[in-house]
Parts: sequence; structure tokens; C-alpha cells
Amino acid sequence: MNTNEFITRYRRWLIIVPVIVTLLMLFPLSKGKINPDLMDYLPDGIEANINNEKLEEIFGKYEPILIIFKSDDILSSETLDRIYQINNELKYSELVDDVMSLFETKYIRGDDGAMLVDPAIRLIPETNDERDQLRQELRDNPLAYKLLVSDDFKYTSIILNANEGVSDEEIFDFISTTLKENPGNEAVYLNGLPYLRYEVQAKATRDIAILMPLGLIIMLIFLYLSFRERRGVLLPFAVVIMSIVLAMGLMPILGFDFSLIAVLIPIMMIAIANNYGVHIMARYQELNAKNPDWTMVQIVTESLKQLSKPILLTGLTTIIGVMGLIVHIMLPAKQMGIVSSVAIGFALALSLLFIPAIMIKMKKGKPIKVYTTGKKSIIDKLLKWSARVAVNTPRRVIYIFVSFMIIASVGISRLQVSINLEKMMPQKHSLRISTDIANAKFGGTKNINVLFEGEIMEPEVMKAMDRFETQLEGVKGVGSVTSLATVIRIISRSLNDPDSEFYDKIPDSRQAIAQYIEFYSMSGDPEDFEKLVDFDYTKAVLSVQFVASNIDDFNRIESSIRELVDKTPSATLVAGQCLVEKEMANAIVKGQIYSLIFALVAIAILLWIIFRAFSAGLLGSIPLLVTLICNFGLMGWFGFQLDIGNSLLSSIAIGIGVDYTIHLFWRLKYELSLGRSYAEAVQTTLVTTGRGIAINAISVIIGFAVLFFSGMMILKTFAFLIIFSLLLCLLCALILIPAITILTEPKFLLKNGKSVNFIKD
Repeated sequence: MNTNEFITRYRRWLIIVPVIVTLLMLFPLSKGKINPDLMDYLPDGIEANINNEKLEEIFGKYEPILIIFKSDDILSSETLDRIYQINNELKYSELVDDVMSLFETKYIRGDDGAMLVDPAIRLIPETNDERDQLRQELRDNPLAYKLLVSDDFKYTSIILNANEGVSDEEIFDFISTTLKENPGNEAVYLNGLPYLRYEVQAKATRDIAILMPLGLIIMLIFLYLSFRERRGVLLPFAVVIMSIVLAMGLMPILGFDFSLIAVLIPIMMIAIANNYGVHIMARYQELNAKNPDWTMVQIVTESLKQLSKPILLTGLTTIIGVMGLIVHIMLPAKQMGIVSSVAIGFALALSLLFIPAIMIKMKKGKPIKVYTTGKKSIIDKLLKWSARVAVNTPRRVIYIFVSFMIIASVGISRLQVSINLEKMMPQKHSLRISTDIANAKFGGTKNINVLFEGEIMEPEVMKAMDRFETQLEGVKGVGSVTSLATVIRIISRSLNDPDSEFYDKIPDSRQAIAQYIEFYSMSGDPEDFEKLVDFDYTKAVLSVQFVASNIDDFNRIESSIRELVDKTPSATLVAGQCLVEKEMANAIVKGQIYSLIFALVAIAILLWIIFRAFSAGLLGSIPLLVTLICNFGLMGWFGFQLDIGNSLLSSIAIGIGVDYTIHLFWRLKYELSLGRSYAEAVQTTLVTTGRGIAINAISVIIGFAVLFFSGMMILKTFAFLIIFSLLLCLLCALILIPAITILTEPKFLLKNGKSVNFIKD
């Protein structure tokens, strides 16, 4: 039974079954949920995650939220009044675990041989003299200066930690309400991993709600402008809708949460799922115009005879390319690879069965003018130009492409991996602004914790922590180092005169250290030490705050910390959220390499099998290699860092871009089988099949272009890079590969040429 007989016999089922499947897949969508926690994107067993969990078991979960205030003078009465009110509302809320601010941190000082522990701000100053006095006290207070207030006194921060079980939405709704109820002239910026999660969820939800309808509308307009016929719009559109529903419905069925990059799935389906239907519609219009006496059955039958194999093969290559994501280390990339591959396979089946099953009973449309009047569109004119250039100046074409590739490849050496998650947000986003402020004024937003175990009050252990502080404070990029040793030295300065041998030093006896802590407890609050040491003083944490603008800076600072840990027996564990972020960066690089190798090798082998020649795999891989080299080079030249979004780029671009070359080879093979020369075959192929290739590529580009309207910079960058990649794949297919074909006359295109069944033009 041939394809035509199969479609005719089972026509109703081929229409009904996909519709039923689509309707059934709508139900799981109600159970889907967005997981904005980027830390969940890594597989289990990551060392950084394990160490974080160990530290949380001792000191509790700590995910600080920063509220940064900006004012001409942060010590003005109006500003401090506002911050005081906000501080109190946060402090006494059931949603908040603890709060740190200028009103909560301590000022440890000596007074006539006695030690006093007071809040850093005891009273809000009313006069200039009082403000100047407070300014000096804050400069003298290492627990506040450059930690909670900037050295120019234009910035201050409140740091809070939400209670266990409080959602990001709850805490930020509360913070927003508190800020609104306590208005002021100060600019306010938020920061912290919980805020990043909150914004990712909000923007991902917004993107799914806006970008998908926008993409569908744009696709409808483009299809109409391309085909000027309702069936040319509605049939590919139906395939896209059903593929999106299947892909998104599979996520909850397979137990996958919607991640940040899940936003790409419906956009990918908009861009890819209509490809195969576009080729069928383009060939239907061509045959309808050139054979006016044919019936619809004849046109559909011949269209499938000509296109079923190349469409099937291009669909398989796209699936294989996207399946390259399955070997990615990042869990959302794996999940995206699985559901997208299934959905693309579904779209492929719909295009070869569902669309013909409907078309075969439809009335013929009017022939399109481009085929009957000789009137050429812009696309047709460009295709004719590309054919002329490829045939007449093939060497010049190759020289231009090679020169461009060499220039672009130099940029690869400048390519860096992103370790700053806030950069996924727009430049003027509160998270970006607050990060810049924290890096410039408060010692940085990255933090590494070192766990010390043993008898913490033993001088040997305490001095080891002190040695850590002294050595790390001299490392470039380190903003502050804080531990119990920090407090002990401050106490020693308050209890001893500057000329005393005990001034600003860790005592040499356990008893003296215990007395220092006892003195503090008499004047201050013992709970102040909860984040520094456990109840029985057997475990303590040293916190390193630093700035790292790139992976090299991060590695340098981390290396300094680990070198000290290796030399210190009591230092047993290194943890920190930024270490998980670094693991994510490493996973991005490894995932990119694994998926890239998988996709390239798999597609080269598939091309070898399809055309039964190793040279076909090599020639067909040229556009992919050119595109990848130029893409990564462009990223380096323009300063785009490799991040969680564009790490998916290669597999997607390879999967889509190779389709153009396969369609080109397939038509060239047919034209050569008619006895035409390579030059004639290239010219005919580009002005016929080239039209479908161009419409296909432009529709994919338009589909991805809607990502420019995303609220996240990471997706806007992805859109720019994927569009650049696809344009380059298209240029390679329409100019470079024809030029190489003219010069090399590959023999695999002559093999079994006459077995390819096409209607002669």
C-alpha cells in the first residue's frame, strides 16, 4: 500500500486521531507548574549542593534578600526614619526569620575600661553635629562600615532572611507592601537569589502568556503573505498548535516542571513545526500553476511523491539535532530535548498525513501569480541572484565565506562563560542595578563559606580563622571576611588600650576567649552569634564576600580560599551558593560540548546514510561548521557570554539548519538525473526548491524573533544568536554549497539519480 492509498483509506482517522490526542493533552497542562529555582537545574550529587545542604543542617537555610536604599545622605533624618520603620515591620513579621540593618547590627566599643554593645544607630540624629558624630562612629564600626553603609554614605542596605516555608511570592508581596506603606524619596533596589527566582517566575509566566500568541499571530501574517491562500495559512497553523499542545502537555505527564528555558518550547514549535507543511504548500502551488488540468488528488499525490522522503529526512535530522540536548548536563535542557523531539516528530507525521488527508478533499485554489504571470517577488529575485553568483563566481563566494569565518573565529578566544545569573535580566532591572551597587559599595554579591570544626574557643582554631581573614583580605576582589574571630578582635580593641599587647589580637588562652564572649553576652545579645557559631561552640563558619566579574576572577579567589583550607586542619568544608552557580557554568560548557559533538556526528552519519557517500556527510556538515564557528566568534566579539540560554543554541541551529542542505541536495540530485549540467541544476534548484527553503527559513526566523519581546535578556540574546545562525545556514545552503558543488561536482549527487521521482518542469 503506497502513501496515497493509505491516506485515502484512513483519511478520517488521520484527521480525527490527531485532534483527539491534542484535546487529551490539554488536561495535563492544568497540572503544570513553573520552577524558577535555577539551582534545581543541576543533577543530584553535585558537590557544591551537597556542601550547602550540610551547612544548612548546622546553621539553617540562609538565602539573604537585600533591600538597598540610595539617597544623597543616608544619615538624613527623613531617610533614617523611613528605614527604621521598614526595619521594624520586617523584623516583627511572621514571614521573616531575621533582619540585619544599621538598626540591628552592633557597635562594640570601650568606655573607661568597660565594653559596651549598642546598636550601630542608637538614636536618629537631628542636627548636623549629631550626624557627623554618627558618621564617625559608623566609620569606626567594622560590623557596619562598607557592609551595611557605603563609604560615601549614599547607600545602605537591609538584609533579611525569610522563614522556612515562606514562598518567594509571599515575601516579596510583603516587602512591596511595606515599602509602599513607608514612602520616601530614596531609590530602592532589591537583590538576592530569592528575588531572582521571583522575577524569573514572573517573567517566564508573562513570556508564555504574551510571546506564544504574538508568535502565532506573526506566523499567520507571514504564511498569508507567502502563500496568499487560506489553506496555506490554516493547515501549517493547525500543525503548529497541535505540536505546541503536545509538547507542553508532555511536560507534566513526564514529571517535568516548566523551567526558565521551557519558554523556548512553544516558540521552537512555532518556528519549526510549520516547516514541513510550508514545503508541501509551496510544491502544491507550483504544481497547481504548472498543471492546471490536474485534480487535487493528483497534485497532493505528486507533492507527496516528490517531498515525502526529503521532508521525512529533514524531520529526522531536526529531531536528531534537538536530541543532542538530551546529553546536556543541565536538566531543563535534557527535558527540552525530550519533549521537543517528540513534538517535532508529531509535527512531521501531521505534515505528511494530516495535511494531505484534508487537502485531498479540498477544491483547487487559484494559481499563484508568481507561477503564471512571471511576476517575481523579492524572494524570487534574491534566489535568481544567488544562483547567478554561485554559478558565475564560485571561487569568490568561497573566498568571502572563508575570510568571514576566519575573522569571526578570532572572537572565539574572547568568549567567556557567564557566572553572574543577574545578567539574564535587562540592564535597567533592579537586580542588575543593585548588583552593581553591592559590588562597588558593599564588597560584592558573591559569598563563600568555610566551615571550621573542633573546639572553636581554642586559640589555635580561633587564630586559624583570623589567619584566613588576614590573608584573604589582601586578595584582589575580596570585599570582606567575617567570622567569630572578627568579633573577638573587635572585643579585644574595646577592652584594651591601643598600646596593650592584647589590643586587636586573639587571646592565647581558651579561658580569655571565653571571657571575651561572656563580656559580650553581658552587654549584647548572645543570639548575635547564631550565624557564626553553633550552640556548643564546636562548629563555626567563616564568610568570604567578594566580587567576580568573570570566571577567571572567581577561580582565582576560590583557589586562594581552598589553598588556605588545605593548610588548615580545622577547616573542613567549603560551601556557597556562588559555587553552585559556578557548577552551573561548568555544566553549561560541558553540556554545550556534549550536545554539539552528538548532533554534528549524528547528522554527518545520517547524511552519509541518506546519500550513501561519506562525502555527503562532509559537504552537508560545512554549513553547520561555518555557522557554529561564526556564531561563537560573534559571541566573543560582541561580548555575549555563554549562559544557560545560548548553550542550547548549537543543537537547535544544527537540527534546523541542516534541513536546507538536504532539500537542496535532493532537488540537485533530481535535476542532474535529467541530464542537466551542474550549473543548470544549481540554477533550477535555487529558483524552485530554493523558494520553499527561503520561506521555511524566514518563517523559522520570524518565529524566534518574538523572543525579542521577552522580559529576560537571556532570551533576547538567544533570539539574536539563533537568527544569526539560521541566516548563515540559509546563505550557506543557497550560495556556498551551490558554489562548492559547481567546483567539485560531487559524484554522490549522480548516484541513482533517476530513481528520484519528480515531475519534469
